[in-house]
Amino acid sequence: MQDAELLRFYESAYSQDAEASVRHSRWRALSAVGKAAHVIELCTRADLRPDSVLDVGCGDGALLGELHNRGFGVRRAGVEIAEQAVASARERDGVDSVDRFDGRTLPFPDEAFDLGILSHVLEHVREPTVLLTEVARVCRAVLVEVPLEANLSAERSAKRLQAVAVGHLQRFTRGDMRATVSASGLRIVAEMEDPLPLAVHRFHSATARSRAVATVRWALRAGMHRSVPPLARRVFTLHFACLCVHRDIRPH
Repeated sequence: MQDAELLRFYESAYSQDAEASVRHSRWRALSAVGKAAHVIELCTRADLRPDSVLDVGCGDGALLGELHNRGFGVRRAGVEIAEQAVASARERDGVDSVDRFDGRTLPFPDEAFDLGILSHVLEHVREPTVLLTEVARVCRAVLVEVPLEANLSAERSAKRLQAVAVGHLQRFTRGDMRATVSASGLRIVAEMEDPLPLAVHRFHSATARSRAVATVRWALRAGMHRSVPPLARRVFTLHFACLCVHRDIRPH
């Protein structure tokens, strides 16, 4: 996709009929619970207590709102390319400011924030290293989360079409992400993988049978990831999150 195509794609994602809008809002709220847990866990591991937080690609502000509910951060800001999403995010309690940006250059000076968050954003952009480098410019630490979609399950044609439908342009491995972090002038100080909780796997299940199938799949995935992580990475999609700082500093 070109920049104009990307903008149209994401504007349309936030301009849906009422029923679809409510469902997608519920999905983003559910996803935000896990994303916020990952942010807090990784910052706790690294002993990082940020006062100012910038969510890059904040969508409708669900993650910022969840971080506010958990008392994380003092000043919470977001940037987003879709105007409708900006308007929605500005209505969230605990969100101090939301700006629209062009997807490449952030409207802030160097080191304006303690922590930048790129949660499920880099898989949507053509040049992940360029965007991560720009976020690193304005943030003292950066937390990145992406799906690891270079696996057997995600290689199926139906899954590939699904990824394209939601705007995924990249298919990362954990090694890819580590290389992207390094190329952006950063180093990882804490990282984690998540096969995702049962509620996420069951979200799209409309019948008792489909919920039962989702539950079995979740149990198999969680068990495999717990016992044989390398095999789990090869077979199905995990979510990978890492907390990064500039190479020459440590979080404090």
